[in-house]
Amino acid sequence: MLRAWILVVALAELVGFALPAVVGVLTAASSTAVALAALVVAGAVEGTVLGAGQVAVLRRALPAVSVSRWVGATAGAAALAYLLALLPSAAASVVAGWPVPVVVGVGAVLGVLVLLVIGAAQWLELRRHVVGAATWIGVTALAWLLGLGVFLAAATPLWHPGQPLVVAVVIGLGAGALMAVAMAAVTGVGLVRLLARAGRDAGTVGVPFGPGGDGMPPRESSGSPLREGERS
Repeated sequence: MLRAWILVVALAELVGFALPAVVGVLTAASSTAVALAALVVAGAVEGTVLGAGQVAVLRRALPAVSVSRWVGATAGAAALAYLLALLPSAAASVVAGWPVPVVVGVGAVLGVLVLLVIGAAQWLELRRHVVGAATWIGVTALAWLLGLGVFLAAATPLWHPGQPLVVAVVIGLGAGALMAVAMAAVTGVGLVRLLARAGRDAGTVGVPFGPGGDGMPPRESSGSPLREGERS
């Protein structure tokens, strides 16, 4: 499962992120309102593609997961994450007169919300199927923290004012690929552990999915890691 998740989810995130990367460069000189609206819409598209990739792999282990709810939650949460992340720059003229501690505090709260929002939205669906699904919120927050850190570390030193449009987009996509792999790896490890623990708690033998960690074929399972109330 882990290999499939990393490959599919990283590719889905990279494809989805291509639109915000291009939109961000194209709207760099636009008004705040135009850039904000365009990036929020692009973020929803990114979330749609990401969610579709995730649920395509997830349904191999949890066939009852709703594609529409998972994709819809991811798309909406991604749009909200973009809005929250862009608010400080969009409201720069308003907050310019605020005390520094207030600005720092508000920025910290917004940053935490950006990291949590996608995992929290997906948890609303995942909790229907997996015991202890709240862990997923922390897993995704860590994944995006690492992914965004990798993106900024890779792209920031390479972006310079006056660069050709193509160069700026290529830099963004290259950094986006690193972000996608980091995010997919962390969420993949977290998901495998979550399903394995849920399987043990539900009295199953294993997760019905791909080769086991020992390289052997999957053991037969007496069930799936569902919530106890859904096992009847």
